[in-house]
Amino acid sequence: MKLIDALLDLLFPPKCPFCRQVQDAPGMCPDCGRALPWMDEAHGLRELPGGLLCAAPLWYEGPVREAIRRFKFHGGVSAAGPLGELIAQAAAERFSGEFDVVTWVPVSAKRLRRRGYDQSRLLTENACKLWGVEPEALLRKVRDNPPQSGLESAEARWENAKDVYEAQGDPAGKRVLLIDDICTTGSTLVSAAGALRAAGAAGVVCAAAAFPRPEEENRGEKGKE
Repeated sequence: MKLIDALLDLLFPPKCPFCRQVQDAPGMCPDCGRALPWMDEAHGLRELPGGLLCAAPLWYEGPVREAIRRFKFHGGVSAAGPLGELIAQAAAERFSGEFDVVTWVPVSAKRLRRRGYDQSRLLTENACKLWGVEPEALLRKVRDNPPQSGLESAEARWENAKDVYEAQGDPAGKRVLLIDDICTTGSTLVSAAGALRAAGAAGVVCAAAAFPRPEEENRGEKGKE
């Protein structure tokens, strides 16, 4: 271990991203590995409008919800590794052999400047480490729309997500795995996947860290930012 790494571990010891307990190594602690609200076989894959499929390993509740909120809105970037690995495992289980490249749902340039990082890109980079590949930047956000998290209804989220993404690079003919942090109504993923399909992508499948329970899907989460 390099001296700087040892000093950083001393000053900022690694914590489990879910329970926040200090531990010897980065990542999820064994207790959370057993106790988190894991998806079962029946719920870990959802069909979104347009036939778009999305996989996720966790329910968006309790410590999972808090970990994702810290990661997304409060600089808790250390969660990107464990969450990215879980996304990679879910995608491999559900979509093995169904994608050639991996990309992410990007934030706008304005939000990137304010936040300092793109959470979905970090998740995607960490997921790709398990496969030994590099993600490709195949989407650009062209409108800084209001955050989906501040909208109370599914209808408002669908309207807000319209026409905010366009393809970049060369998605034509490629089978794409599209990654985002959470999938609530699916409006963001459907909009982003539509831009890829319009640019000639041969197929798109999606993965996220978590789904809300069905009874929570239409409820907004105001006050996140």
